[in-house]
Amino acid sequence: MTDGSPTAAAPASGGPDPGLQEVTGPSALGGGWRRSRDLLYLIAVNDFKKTYFDTVLGYVWSLFRPLILFAVLLFVFTQIFRIGDDVPHYPVMLLFNIVVFTFFQEATLAAVTSVVAQEGVVRKTQFPRLVIPLAVVLTALFNFGVNLVVVLVFLLASGVPVEWTWLFFPFIVAILTVITVAVSLLVSALFVRFRDVGIIWGVLATALFYATPVLYPIEVVPERFHEIVLINPLTPIFIELRHLVIDNSAPTALDAAGGWLGLLPAFLITVALCLIAAKVFSREAPRIAEEL
Repeated sequence: MTDGSPTAAAPASGGPDPGLQEVTGPSALGGGWRRSRDLLYLIAVNDFKKTYFDTVLGYVWSLFRPLILFAVLLFVFTQIFRIGDDVPHYPVMLLFNIVVFTFFQEATLAAVTSVVAQEGVVRKTQFPRLVIPLAVVLTALFNFGVNLVVVLVFLLASGVPVEWTWLFFPFIVAILTVITVAVSLLVSALFVRFRDVGIIWGVLATALFYATPVLYPIEVVPERFHEIVLINPLTPIFIELRHLVIDNSAPTALDAAGGWLGLLPAFLITVALCLIAAKVFSREAPRIAEEL
């Protein structure tokens, strides 16, 4: 069993000394897919339960952050700036968007330090490194599922009609999850070498919150800025979620982009992000123990 650090190979009897050879640690999926899958589920479930273990309110705590943020922002954008006055079902849209973005933000921010936090495991065992950031995303997905129950109640209580377009919601969430996984893999791998990544991603995640149509509908953005806003891969996701779940009369991502060509930059960035994240994590996985 190796911890990923260089070691000297013993010379063969009577043969020349081959010198020092580097013995790398296990790959991103060391042990195979089945073992990685089992470990992923076990770690994610345990982390989800451990977060609220022995607390008075239990899983209700997972709702406090988005609900408090929702209450503050609802007051600001309906009583001060009054953006919500002209937006159908604005309170529902705001809560829904905050809960969705919280999943992305919570997962990626926690993933930054996830590999380093498991230094003891990474150093001493043939542990599949990929499982660590993926477990963080899966735990955030569990929290997201709990929060969606409250959002659904709020949707129905606010008079938002149930539409057949709700069936597309899992597909949009799947795309968001892919982006979340890609970002999580990238920042977790880079943080091992460059600790500034934690600060940088914290700033970028906050900037994305305001650069994505979470607090406002895409209609309030001047049309001349649509191309810039739509470069962000999260923007089409939130535009489409609003159209499919909250208000079918709201513009689609295709409408906002003015055609498929307008969505091409976001698509290319998403594909590039996934490829870069996979390559970087696969390259860094065997070296993680050595870098720690």
